Amino acid sequence: MNETLKIIENRKSLRTYSPQLLSSKDKELIVHSAMRAPTAGNMMHYSMIEVADQEKKERLVQTCDNQPFIAKAPFVLLFLADLQRWYSLFQYSGVPEYCKSHNEEYMTPQESDLLLACCDALIAAENAVIGAEALGIGSCYIGDIMENIEIHREMFNLPKWVFPITLLCFGYSKREISSRKTTNRFPKDFVYFKDTYDPKSSQEFEKVLVDQYKIKSNNFLKGAQNIGQHVYLRKTGSDYAAEMRRSVKVALRDWLKTE
Repeated sequence: MNETLKIIENRKSLRTYSPQLLSSKDKELIVHSAMRAPTAGNMMHYSMIEVADQEKKERLVQTCDNQPFIAKAPFVLLFLADLQRWYSLFQYSGVPEYCKSHNEEYMTPQESDLLLACCDALIAAENAVIGAEALGIGSCYIGDIMENIEIHREMFNLPKWVFPITLLCFGYSKREISSRKTTNRFPKDFVYFKDTYDPKSSQEFEKVLVDQYKIKSNNFLKGAQNIGQHVYLRKTGSDYAAEMRRSVKVALRDWLKTE
């Protein structure tokens, strides 16, 4: 196995950091790795914000579902789906006027544009993760940045067509990276198909979840009677999931406003 494949195989989320700071060179290499990621039409529908201010990190602990390690991460990058840059240029370049004079509809960003920009931003984020791992620097994704859209817009001065899709925390591990145990994944035949989707039975999937999570029935939440109910209550039906849905609906509503 070559070194790149070893990095991918052994990567694990890191939530406890050594006090060792990242050098400016390492930060630059991580950002450069992100910027070398594939991007739709080479339009780079994403931006990054380094969250260096400690007060903002502390605030993110609260707004991202109470995760204290965010404040302790030596290097934090916010990845944004970003259509604002292009649409500001379109306005500057007189594209709306051009479309009007040529009887063409001027299209402002739609749902598909947001999804494409999110893809760009997440691909760049994963490139940053792999680049960091190659440097011996661990990382952890924070999807909860999609919550509390009003607060995060104000914190980072985000305009209309910019959406915070993920936050990444980087740092050195307190122990040897090779000693960290990787987490299990679903069996390959549950996620990899050929030519057509293969819906596995719920009974088969339930067995996979039981084997993977190793949750005992006496640890089920709120009187759940099986692992499906337990996972729903813990994840899909949780308070943070409800806030994320609310927040994303607000962002979508504002994204599609024409006025």
